[in-house]
Amino acid sequence: MLHAFLINGFLVAFAVLIHHEVLNGLFKLGHKFHPHRNVGVLMGVFGALVGHVIEIWMFALGYFFMYNSPYFGTLTGNFNGTLIDCAYFSFTTYTSLGFGDVEPHGELRFTAGLEALTGLVLITWTASFLFLKMQKYWHSYEEGN
Repeated sequence: MLHAFLINGFLVAFAVLIHHEVLNGLFKLGHKFHPHRNVGVLMGVFGALVGHVIEIWMFALGYFFMYNSPYFGTLTGNFNGTLIDCAYFSFTTYTSLGFGDVEPHGELRFTAGLEALTGLVLITWTASFLFLKMQKYWHSYEEGN
C-alpha cells in the first residue's frame, strides 16, 4: 500500500508541476512575443492541450507499470494490457468521460480516482487561464487595438 501511495503521489505532483510549467511557459511566451489576439488565444489552447496530453500519457505509464506489477491490482474489461490501452483508460479517466469498458481493481482504483480528481482540477485551471487570456485580448479589442 505504501508503494501505491508513493506512486500516486508522484503522478499527481508531477502532473501539477507539468501543468504549472506549461501554463507559465505560455504566459511568458505571450509576454515575450506579443502575438495578435487570435494567435495568442490559439497558442494558449493548443499549448494547454499539449500539456494535458503529456499529463495523460504520464498517468498511462503509471497504469502500465502498476498493471504489470503483481502488487497493485489489475484492469479488466475491454483491455489487453498494452500501453495504448493504458493510455485509452487514462484519457477516459482524466477527462471523467469514463465509458466503463475498462474497470480498475485493487489499488488501481485509487489511482483512477486520483487521476479523475487531478484532471478535473487541471482542466478547470486551464479554463481559468484561457478565460483570463481571452479577457485580456477582448479588452484590447474593445479599445481598438
